[in-house]
Parts: sequence; structure tokens; C-alpha cells
Amino acid sequence: MTDENRMAIAFDDFPDPVIAYAVEGGEPRITALNDAFESVFDGFSSGMPVATLFEQFSVVNPTGTEEPVTHLSRGDSVGIYLDGVGVGGPFFARILSSGPDTGYVVFSDLNDCLDVVEAPAVDQVSSVISHDLRNPLDVAKAHLRAARETGDAEHFDTVANAHDRMEQIIRDVLTITRDRTAVEPSDDVSIETAASDAWESVDTERATLEVADTLPSVTADADRLRRVFENLFRNSVEHGSTGSRPQAGDSVEHGSTGSRPQAGDSVEHGSDAEDQAVKRDQESHSELGVNITVGTLEDGFYVADDGPGIPPEEQQRVFDPGYSTRDDGTGLGLAIVDRVVAAHGWELTLTTATNGGAQFEIRF
Repeated sequence: MTDENRMAIAFDDFPDPVIAYAVEGGEPRITALNDAFESVFDGFSSGMPVATLFEQFSVVNPTGTEEPVTHLSRGDSVGIYLDGVGVGGPFFARILSSGPDTGYVVFSDLNDCLDVVEAPAVDQVSSVISHDLRNPLDVAKAHLRAARETGDAEHFDTVANAHDRMEQIIRDVLTITRDRTAVEPSDDVSIETAASDAWESVDTERATLEVADTLPSVTADADRLRRVFENLFRNSVEHGSTGSRPQAGDSVEHGSTGSRPQAGDSVEHGSDAEDQAVKRDQESHSELGVNITVGTLEDGFYVADDGPGIPPEEQQRVFDPGYSTRDDGTGLGLAIVDRVVAAHGWELTLTTATNGGAQFEIRF
């Protein structure tokens, strides 16, 4: 089966209405429509301007500052609230760019969404998709660039795997946000394998993974367990890059090492000196790496890092959908972790590691 056919099947099987588009002569035009779209919207076909679709709605409110077609032309990752007479809805449409002049628009019927008391807001749910897609998309772009520069065809395998992963993420996020119990556990899922596979899917250029113990196997949904590790690793990399604490003892490394001070480095004492040291750490976060450890608990496992940690007063809030301390963060990664863990019937606890970093403990 060709990649083109494989993508077409996945496109048609997508549960929500979706169109593919391409920018031609400065105008976004529909290039494909999936079955779900054609069952909801009548009178549209390939080649038509996407603007014609938006014109069917009396209310068109993008989350960005420009008109929807402008965001489409630029490939902006924004959402669009759509409402009107005769086509159902209201809908929330999310733009997902797939290239410089191509992408998809995914339509979610707000009437099918869970009550806001039970689920994140629709804008937050849509942000989960773009948030979790960011890393495999970056991986695909990097290997595509390497393939062009080196001519090495092996890079295309990684690109294909990244695309497959993006497809699975979209399906997975929709399932989790619509049904908290939607897990398919199987026996003897290796925690170490799930962690190692997740490590390959996350941008960990300035991070190191250490497996401190022999990790057990567990009855779990293997893909969702991998998602747990992906989001925990991403959280540590994004929020813990100011960490510079050396670790004692030998370990097995699965990732690249960051620039880390050695145990013999001098440490200033006194409150002023400590403040200056913290400030220097923050200013040099782009150069320092973070060390992430996966270890065994008596009744589960933990993921810890040597970053700055999370203050006790914020340790419960980090699981709230939309809560983030970063300007470019969606605040949804840890919310997904919380949902997946709960769906398995496990217990998730956030505490402070012995070195001051963040430690997420999952007990069966």
C-alpha cells in the first residue's frame, strides 16, 4: 500500500468532519473532503475556495486577529468558532498546518462535546491536538531536511513514523477527551519500553534519560502509557531546562547529554549568592540540560527531574486544563497525564524530588 493510499484511508476514517486544503495563487482551496465532512456539509467539492465554506455561517470568530483565510494562507495554528442556520453546529474548527502551503481544517460539533464541568473547554481540547502534534511534526521536519541535505533515504522512515504518530495522537486525544474510560489494557506492558519509545518522540536535545532501576511490566494500554511518558518528559524538558544539579552514581543513559556542571564545581554560599546563582541558571536555560530519571516504587514507578521543581502551592493546579506558567504553553500536557492515569484506575501524585526537582509518582 502506498503512503498516499494509507493517508487517504486514515483521512476518511477520521471521526470528525475534515477538509484538506492547499494555497494556490494566494487563495486556500479545498483539495479533499472526508466522509464525515460530506455527511454534514452539502454542496462542497475539491477545488472550491475554503472561504466559500466559511461564508455559510453567520458567525465566524477566529481565535487569531486575522480573517480565517489569512490564517489558512499563513498556516497559523488557530481555532475558529462557527455558527449559523442550516448546517448544524455550532462548530469549532481547528487549522492544522501540514506544510508551507497545505494543511487541514478539523470541525468539532460543540453539541457532541462533554459538559464543561466534565471536560476542558473546546478551545483547550483543540489545543491538546496542536500541542501534542508539535514534537512528531518537528521530528518529521528535521529528518526531511536531513534527507534533502544528505540524500539518505533512511530519514524517510522516520518521517513516515512521525506521520503515523501524529495520526494516532489525533485519535487518542479525541478518545480521551470524550471518554475518560477509553483504554484498552493488555497484560505485561513493559514500562521501560514505553519510556524508551516515548523518549524517541520528544525533542530531548538538551536532556538525558536515566533508568535508575529495573522497571516492571504492568497491565495497561501500551499506547496511552507511552503518552503519559511523552507528556511527562516534555514537561521536564520545557520547564526543567534550568536544572544544573549533578547526579551521583552510575546510570544507563538513553538520550543525549546536556551541558551540566560537574560535582566538583564551586558553590557560593549565602542568600545573595544563592539568588545570583538562581538568576544565572535562569539566564542560561537555553544552554543547560535537564536530567530525567525513571525509577521503581514499591507499588508503581516515578518520573523525576533535576529542574527547579514546582512549588507546593502549585502542585495541584498543574493538572488543571489550561494552567501553564509558560507564555507559549497550552497547560494541557499534564491534564492528559492525569486523565490517562485515572482511566487506568491508578493514582498520580506530584511531589518534590530529593534534589529539589519535580517528581511524578504513579501507583497501581
